[in-house]
Amino acid sequence: MNKLVVLGSVNADHVLQVASFPRPGETLLGHSYAVIPGGKGANQAVAAARLGADIAFIACVGDDSFGRNMINEFDRDGINTQAVMVEQDTPTGIAMIQVAATGENSICISAEANACLTPERLNPHRELIAQADTLLMQLETPIATITQAAKIAKKAGTRVVLNPAPAQPLNDELLSVIDLITPNETEAELLTGIKVIDMVSAQVAADVLHNKGIAEVMITLGSQGVWISREGKSKQVKGFRVDAVDTTAAGDTFNGGLLAGLQAGLVLDDAIRFAHAAAAISVTRVGAQTSIPTKSDVDAFLALQG
Repeated sequence: MNKLVVLGSVNADHVLQVASFPRPGETLLGHSYAVIPGGKGANQAVAAARLGADIAFIACVGDDSFGRNMINEFDRDGINTQAVMVEQDTPTGIAMIQVAATGENSICISAEANACLTPERLNPHRELIAQADTLLMQLETPIATITQAAKIAKKAGTRVVLNPAPAQPLNDELLSVIDLITPNETEAELLTGIKVIDMVSAQVAADVLHNKGIAEVMITLGSQGVWISREGKSKQVKGFRVDAVDTTAAGDTFNGGLLAGLQAGLVLDDAIRFAHAAAAISVTRVGAQTSIPTKSDVDAFLALQG
């Protein structure tokens, strides 16, 4: 069975390059429109696969050409797609993305087929989760399914990793069965009520999450790297500075890279550095899955860093 299972979303990303984000009521001219494979679940699955992980993906796609093509693309990336389900008379999820000249992005999503990933649809794939080493999830699919998957994993001894994005409040029932959580500053604040502005406040937020039963907290801090808190110890692991073109899949690439690095036997600090490098490469490229590097790309990048 596959060592890593990713459960999450698949989206068709409709991407438009803009000089700046429009104000309410304003119309701006954009350019370089493209439809690119995306969705946080799919991005993280593809990142993990390209970066060397042994992986299966649990997801729902529409019965449109995009959804069926995505299954073929996942296969090409070496992902086990036996649990990628095609929903009849339903479109694949969509994301409308504007990318500003600064590299920042603005995103609106519609779940569509992703909403079909219900606990009932998950049931045939319980064994896939139970026999994995690690389960990685995000928040673009129904919370009831995410909670059920986490409980299946916890009971089986499968490590549960949650990237709590897009940001939303979560109940203690779910948080109590998470082993590792990877919020950014915004997500950490929403989950804990603590505004994360530096390493001290990051630790305060981490302590709130520890008190909810999460053993390992990793708060991503953009250009400042990550703040890790585990086993009563905490530290910052810095990232790499690059000129960003498009940050759309940076967080997803980091999460997939982190678990690929750990699966390869890297110690935590080295796995984080590997994930930082993958994310740094991704922001120098346009799009979601079109920006995700391979393991050889990351190895070459790290070799240049010394």
